[in-house]
Amino acid sequence: MPSAADVILPEEDAERARAMKGRTLTLGLLTAVYFFSYMDRQILAILLEDIKADLLLSDTQLGLLSGLAFALFYATLGIPVAWLADRANRRNIICIALSLWSAMTAVCGLAQNFTQLLLARIGVGIGEAGSSPPSHSIIADLYPVNKRAGALAIYSLGVTLGAAAGQILGGNVTYYFDWRTAFFVVGLPGIVLAVVVRFLAVEPPRGMSDAMQTAAQDSPSIAEGFRKMWANRAAVHLVMGVTITSMIGYALTGWTPAYLIRSFGLNTMEVANFVAPVLAVAGVAGAVGSGKLADWLADRYGVHAQSYMIMALKLVALPFLLGFYLFENIYWAVGAYFFAQVLQSCYLGPTFALIQGLAPLKMRAVWAAITLLVINLIGLGLGPTAIGILSDLYVPRFGDESLRYALLTVALMTPWALFHYWRGGVLLKRQAIEKADTE
Repeated sequence: MPSAADVILPEEDAERARAMKGRTLTLGLLTAVYFFSYMDRQILAILLEDIKADLLLSDTQLGLLSGLAFALFYATLGIPVAWLADRANRRNIICIALSLWSAMTAVCGLAQNFTQLLLARIGVGIGEAGSSPPSHSIIADLYPVNKRAGALAIYSLGVTLGAAAGQILGGNVTYYFDWRTAFFVVGLPGIVLAVVVRFLAVEPPRGMSDAMQTAAQDSPSIAEGFRKMWANRAAVHLVMGVTITSMIGYALTGWTPAYLIRSFGLNTMEVANFVAPVLAVAGVAGAVGSGKLADWLADRYGVHAQSYMIMALKLVALPFLLGFYLFENIYWAVGAYFFAQVLQSCYLGPTFALIQGLAPLKMRAVWAAITLLVINLIGLGLGPTAIGILSDLYVPRFGDESLRYALLTVALMTPWALFHYWRGGVLLKRQAIEKADTE
């Protein structure tokens, strides 16, 4: 006989029906929010050379602006936001956060020195802290486990498309106007999107897509969320894998336009109009294709196969990635990077889906925030910053090519991430077998 917590009242049933009806639109809007998040975050990549010349900055200072200054506040504030998202209206949190970071992106265009730009970037990080944890939680409630990787892969398109849009808009606006105008152009439209999300996105009932769990549990503490995640070894390896992968990705993506400008003599418009669209196509193809493949593998072999899939695709991508930094011909280099992007854009959606699947129902936003805390403190915080430091250190040996070899150094860390995805797959399979034996 079902307990009172398992009984679905008529008004709850109507709420579920409304959520299902608005599911696709909500996913699209959350993807658009993620798109704006990455566009506002990554526009700095194509502006680095102009900002460096205008404000007379070093590569280390540029690395701090791209990485640690942003990530420190973005990552740490994600935890209290996630705590709130597990208790309050997630859609409204996202709208407030989007308005804040969009306004602060525009403020970056007013900076007159390193300190002012640093403070504005911190403001962007504070705003963006309120986006991903509640978005992950909403998507996990809207889509069942066998469709969740595909849905989160669609959501993760915001990474590739947002970064590309930041480069395309930023490169063209900077070429025809200046880098300050570029910040205004990409920042202000996000405030309009916040209003659209507020009135069109749905806030689904918690646990709507998980029939075996109940949303009537007490809301856990953040400390309990850490303890639960640390006790799940598969989750730990997945977080390690996605963190190291993200550190490499943030480092390389954040400095790729500067690398193309310095080592191949391109200007911002050429990077924006010819290189960025090619890489965007590759990223979209990789993210969507890997999301569908991940869902198929989960249905056929179990969710552990998704972790193996990420490991295999990124292993095949590695030689192409290294080629991007070793080839001296621009066409060969960009061609190699295209194939690397197709293959290595496979990890975000399936990894987040696996972690959300492992998370207890009332800890989903908290687990997402913990994951993002580690990813962003280490990945976003250290990745671009390390490139800037290495580039300055390599100048005596490599001169104008110091950035090339700094990027190559970080790319060679990929096998470390592959180990964690392999181990995560082993543990996920073991957990599935143990669960089957107890049922």
